[in-house]
Amino acid sequence: MIVVMKMGAPEAEIERIDQELSEWGLTPEKIVGKHKVVIGLVGDTVDLDPLQIQEMSPWIEEVLRVEKPFKRASREFRHGEASDVVVSTPNGPVHFGEHHPVVLVAGPCSVENEAMIVETARRVKAAGAQFLRGGAYKPRTSPYAFQGHGESALGLLAAAREESGLGIITEVMDTADVEKIAEVADVVQVGARNMQNFALLKKVGAQEKPVLLKRGMSSTIDEWLMAAEYILAAGNPNVILCERGIRTFDQKYARNTLDLAVLPVLRSLTHLPIMIDPSHGTGRYEYVPAMALAAIAAGADSLMIEVHPNPAKALSDGPQSLTPDRFDRLVQDMSVIGKAVGRWHESAVALA
Repeated sequence: MIVVMKMGAPEAEIERIDQELSEWGLTPEKIVGKHKVVIGLVGDTVDLDPLQIQEMSPWIEEVLRVEKPFKRASREFRHGEASDVVVSTPNGPVHFGEHHPVVLVAGPCSVENEAMIVETARRVKAAGAQFLRGGAYKPRTSPYAFQGHGESALGLLAAAREESGLGIITEVMDTADVEKIAEVADVVQVGARNMQNFALLKKVGAQEKPVLLKRGMSSTIDEWLMAAEYILAAGNPNVILCERGIRTFDQKYARNTLDLAVLPVLRSLTHLPIMIDPSHGTGRYEYVPAMALAAIAAGADSLMIEVHPNPAKALSDGPQSLTPDRFDRLVQDMSVIGKAVGRWHESAVALA
């Protein structure tokens, strides 16, 4: 249930309503929008009469029920307004959201060595990326495949961050690793295989760094949003959703089916920012540019693209990785679409 305050409602009146609703056993969450303040009510609201709440103050415009099972993630919860997830980086704050320029995230699947990760960071930053992605811990289907260098790779990511000024996005797989990863990462990633690891979702929800939540390989949109709800319910309001391809009946020509239809669907359902990962979504570098351009045209807030200085020798996901030169060309092409839809960052335009 949400309480929409009238424009210009006094702060003292909002605090009074907040206090009274708390005494009813509810948990009010104040959401400050561009023009109005909305109070989201979390708790047992089934038997509450909206008219009873409406009568609490002449400054209440309307009281609405949130019909979706995902309450905090629902667009209704913010009265239709989009979230602005702000991430602090060495180069300043970066905004993820539908009213901001497209954010570019690029880098290798795995952190292999210092020279490789620092070189990649320099190249993707020069092309216009604001974040470096790279796995220190890697979930792999085969127990014999490269699993990442673990904690030592976090130090390499920190070195790349220091050298380039890029923000860092890296994956957490275990609740025991959340704190040490959050010390290095600017955004903590929960991968597709852990989307419904509820203990992990609660843990990353209890820490302060923004969370990137990838869609599970066979997950419905409702299941994905309910996973986001776990993070939001644990206290972390800064969640970014990432579509990375799903399993369908035809995996012969591409690694996954990249579901670009989630862009308009999610836009109608949730206020959370949306990232698209065309690298995992297709599994082949030659398909990545077309899907990246399509994602921007369809309204993506961010793109995550795998880049490796020598994909043929990559320890993981080489076939879907672009070389730095290919990434340079792709950013130039993306800038055309990005500028056409009014979603391109000025510095990225200059670089492109």
